[in-house]
Amino acid sequence: MGESYRYDVEILHLLVSPSHAYFGRARDGAADVPTFDADTAEVVAGKGIVGDRFFGKAAHMDAAVTLFAVEALEAMAKELGAGPFNPLATRRNVILRGAHLAPLLSEDFALESGGSRVEFHGGRPAHPCAWMNEVLAPGAHASMRGRGGMRCRALSNGTLHRGPGVLVSPVLLDPGQAGVPTLLRPGRLP
Repeated sequence: MGESYRYDVEILHLLVSPSHAYFGRARDGAADVPTFDADTAEVVAGKGIVGDRFFGKAAHMDAAVTLFAVEALEAMAKELGAGPFNPLATRRNVILRGAHLAPLLSEDFALESGGSRVEFHGGRPAHPCAWMNEVLAPGAHASMRGRGGMRCRALSNGTLHRGPGVLVSPVLLDPGQAGVPTLLRPGRLP
């Protein structure tokens, strides 16, 4: 990374789950799978988070780790007159406060926490699934469009720690925009 900007963030949750909860299963409901809100998460370059359902899966190498701004969830709850929502229900791996993620798409950036640094490449938006209407509130699927977070490729090994952290960005960010939906091209809507 060349020139960089540093932003104080908080890593609120680190979700690690070995199985899918919302994959298919429309008639049966969400699967009852173990999910851990870990204090730390070990990240392996090119593979993702150790113990997670996407770790080392070829189809997900470029999108194995999902980042999500809790401000988006809070804005959704306010708009829908519901909540507060459980951030873990979104099934995003890294729930952050103070992270404006949309400008990091297609960029290399880093998260520093607990004395460790993990580098990522912002791959693509993490589009919401229809399950959000069931696990959050009616209308959550549509409300989450454009602010469902970001799927990333791990570029380095390291450990993420819950608590204070620093987001190191190659581009200027506006943390005040963390919960604001970004414009999606019509052909990219889920």
